[in-house]
Amino acid sequence: MSGYGLQFRQAHFPGRAPIDAYGNGGFRFAEMSHRGSLLCLPSGIYGWEPQSRAALREDDFARLMAEAGEIEILLVGTGVRLDPLPGALKQALRAAGIAAEPMATGAAVRTFNVLLAEDRAVAAALLAVD
Repeated sequence: MSGYGLQFRQAHFPGRAPIDAYGNGGFRFAEMSHRGSLLCLPSGIYGWEPQSRAALREDDFARLMAEAGEIEILLVGTGVRLDPLPGALKQALRAAGIAAEPMATGAAVRTFNVLLAEDRAVAAALLAVD
């Protein structure tokens, strides 16, 4: 029987959910936990590769760009402190019509939860913190 077998997929929660906790290298949401960074989009919550602000590239935001029409604001949790986004990335997001707001990951989580509760078109790219 070809076509059958184990399939491994990137961590994903289909839907929108507030972030219940962060720290220790990961996040808790929807009665689940995830180790590593997260990308929270209208289509769901995905595991996200970048481990640091310095490692952010435009390619890391490809899934977000595909949903740009459904996103009003993007909160970017840059780690333990606020770091500005690389200029080329900021420009690419702006060209897609997305207002990106970098902030420390903790502030991004709190702001995401508030905007989500207000049913706003918010997305978040959250770098994990220890």
